[in-house]
Amino acid sequence: MGLASGVARASQAVGHSPVSRVKIKPMNKDYFFCGVGGSGMLPLAMIVQAQGNRISGSDRALDQGRTPDKFDWLRAHGVTLHPQDGSGVVSPDQIVVATGAVEDTVPDIGAAKRVGAEIKTRPQLLSELFNAAPTSIGVAGTSGKSTITGMAAWILDQAGRQPTVVNGAVMKNFADADHPFASALVGGPDLFVAEVDESDGSIARYDATVAVVSNISLDHKSMEELRDLFGGFVGRAQTAVLNLDNPETAALAQELEPGKAVTFALGEEEADLSAHDLAPLPTGMTFTLRVRGEAPRAVVLNVPGAHNVANALAALGAVKALGVSVDEAVAALETFAGIRRRLEVVGTQNDVTVIDDFAHNPDKIAATLKTLHAFDGRLLILFQPHGFGPLKLMKSEFIAGFAGLMREHDVLLMPEPVYYGGTTDRSVGSEDIAAGVRAEGRQAEALATRADCGDRIVDLARPGDRVVVMGARDDSLSSFAAELLARL
Repeated sequence: MGLASGVARASQAVGHSPVSRVKIKPMNKDYFFCGVGGSGMLPLAMIVQAQGNRISGSDRALDQGRTPDKFDWLRAHGVTLHPQDGSGVVSPDQIVVATGAVEDTVPDIGAAKRVGAEIKTRPQLLSELFNAAPTSIGVAGTSGKSTITGMAAWILDQAGRQPTVVNGAVMKNFADADHPFASALVGGPDLFVAEVDESDGSIARYDATVAVVSNISLDHKSMEELRDLFGGFVGRAQTAVLNLDNPETAALAQELEPGKAVTFALGEEEADLSAHDLAPLPTGMTFTLRVRGEAPRAVVLNVPGAHNVANALAALGAVKALGVSVDEAVAALETFAGIRRRLEVVGTQNDVTVIDDFAHNPDKIAATLKTLHAFDGRLLILFQPHGFGPLKLMKSEFIAGFAGLMREHDVLLMPEPVYYGGTTDRSVGSEDIAAGVRAEGRQAEALATRADCGDRIVDLARPGDRVVVMGARDDSLSSFAAELLARL
């Protein structure tokens, strides 16, 4: 997948003495991250640490004994860890960073209020850092954010632009065996690239130089709310990079004044950047790139799927808006190694391939299934929903997506959704989805636990099959996929 080409650059990733690249005046403050091991919190903590601040934190996964390697890594990189019981928050001089909702029921937040410490949400802190940079790229959309962010980061790094990057997933080009959690890149203070989230409404905080919107579809909020949030995001930017293949983002392009939108599309000649003659490779794609007013170019990607061609167009549009030449950007894209847990091949045993994938909403699941079905072989699909709320909100979309894209011999296996407690409405569960898929003539089973699903996959698997483990918000899915491969 071209990973070796990225490892040579890994000394610039988080954890590799990044201070030499940082020109920011040291802050010398004490930050306490509640949920420090989370995919969104860890990179932000590393960026803040690189600015000369002291970092401590807690995490429910640490208390539960999950993902111990990650917490060992954090300790080794100067992060002091505490139980998530409030014991780490002891001073009014600390700045306590929470993932989202600031509730007194979280012991660290209760402790912060008792001692008078300042409390910030992750989106609040990230947007402050982002908006402080003279130039910024904000990557938003229902799907593709992490990959577009990683592609833009790699292009800008290769172009010598020294971006500071916060991503929601590990960027393989900046990772190596000693530093596996490269979801951030510590660069200079002048250029900040970040994945921007609409699910919690925090996209409204970001004032981007270049605003990228990959697509807009139903996920966490109503379409009316999403149109308002994304419309504001692109309206505040100097340049908006928008996807003409998605009706909602195409509508945004129509509303902007002339010259503000850079558009992209698959096969659409009217777009500023378009991809044609798409052809799948076993681990990638080839296509012809057309840029308005320029000669066509042949492009090779080492990540698979038409959706990744669209992601590449978005990244190209973003860096082009900052003056990076198209030829330089295309050359960098050809060595882009991908994002961890994005159609990541874990390995093959006895001619059964195990794939680890982040797909968790209907659009992402559709992209994964379409990409995998470009090649022959039955799919054994383990889908662990990331919550009861999304299942209820998108029940019909989940059923239609699986039933419409699974083939006759494919099998869907679903454990119950991730649930860490609380007052969530649990009226719609995995069996509701499985039953709907069966009613449409496809094979689907809901089992009590993920371990049960694993046992079933081992029983079902035969040479030529591909096992895809799909789900979000649970770092242990990757360990599960690796264990599954070993059992095969």
